Amino acid sequence: MTSQHQNTPSWDQIRRAPKVLLHDHLDGGLRPGTIVDLARETVPHSLNGVGGAPIVHLPETDPDKLGVWFREAADSGSLERYLETFSHTVGVMQTREALVRVAAECAEDLAEDGVVYAEVRYAPEQHLEGGLTLEEVVEAVNEGFRLGERRAKAAGHRIRVGALLTAMRHAARALEIAELANRYRDLGVVGFDIAGAEAGYPPTRHLDAFEYLKRENNHFTIHAGEAFGLPSIWQALQWCGADRLGHGVRIIDDIQVLQDGTVTLGRLASYVRDKRIPLELCPSSNLQTGAADSYADHPIGLLRRLHFRATVNTDNRLMSGTSMSREFDHLVDAFGYTLDDLQWFSVNAMKSAFIPFDERLAMINDVIKPGYAELKSEWLFQQTASTRGSGTSED
Repeated sequence: MTSQHQNTPSWDQIRRAPKVLLHDHLDGGLRPGTIVDLARETVPHSLNGVGGAPIVHLPETDPDKLGVWFREAADSGSLERYLETFSHTVGVMQTREALVRVAAECAEDLAEDGVVYAEVRYAPEQHLEGGLTLEEVVEAVNEGFRLGERRAKAAGHRIRVGALLTAMRHAARALEIAELANRYRDLGVVGFDIAGAEAGYPPTRHLDAFEYLKRENNHFTIHAGEAFGLPSIWQALQWCGADRLGHGVRIIDDIQVLQDGTVTLGRLASYVRDKRIPLELCPSSNLQTGAADSYADHPIGLLRRLHFRATVNTDNRLMSGTSMSREFDHLVDAFGYTLDDLQWFSVNAMKSAFIPFDERLAMINDVIKPGYAELKSEWLFQQTASTRGSGTSED
């Protein structure tokens, strides 16, 4: 529901607005120039029987052209084709130095875009080709995030980044990665996730990992309801006990909108809304994978109107050519959202973060709400000045 005050934000205000990001893949957000640099560095370490990182054959070596290639290759309408683009990004993330660099740049890029809190996920099991251990991967990424936070602060931006450790749903290492996430839970890792193609790989294949995390009172989200429908969401919640739904956009399949505008929620949709289960919605990514046809048709409009715990996310910034500011800008154009709406999404996300309650509350009350209040006061003064300027002078 849009505010009665038509304080539609400008692009500059969207950029400066304090934003919260819960669903962002580390290997989906590399700078094209960094991929080119790291690919060149991996060439001397090709697999030759003595270990080392594999050679990465890039489709383009010009950073600008490479960025375009990633967006076009991902824009296929198929989740499986979309996931193929990651062979190039994961391929250059096989050394400690590469992981530190990528994680640091991730934190810097998000902070420059106005993100004040982010949970960035990656699969440690995908970064072992260069000889690193799972622990070394986690420690390198954590080191990079801390470095990026410091660089962002020096540049005048503040951000806090937590890591989510992801297990690949087609593999058999979920329990091992869950245990890894638990060991590093006070050292920069805030939770666990499973990802990969949904069809044929239901979350219930990894029940042992989820049961373990629940016994340890740890947090986890599950990719569900993106390319696959309601059964995936139902299993993630009722069998696995997910705290959040990664994407969850297909919950719309359990909501019926009649011609007269009457809305009826099915039992699963009602449960998700009643329980305030966060939906990690990623509009641009959903358009690429065929989960929605346009921003205006994206279910986020209805879900926001029905007061689901909807959040806005980037998923893979490189593949979608996006950022949190661009995601918000698209939604402002599609639905006429105001600063009040953007604040609603940001507070929703912060409420749903995997850090302690008091820290979430402090971020909401001391960072997010004051930030939006300042932007809304700017709009008010601009409107006042505009009104005065258009008035007639007294005789």
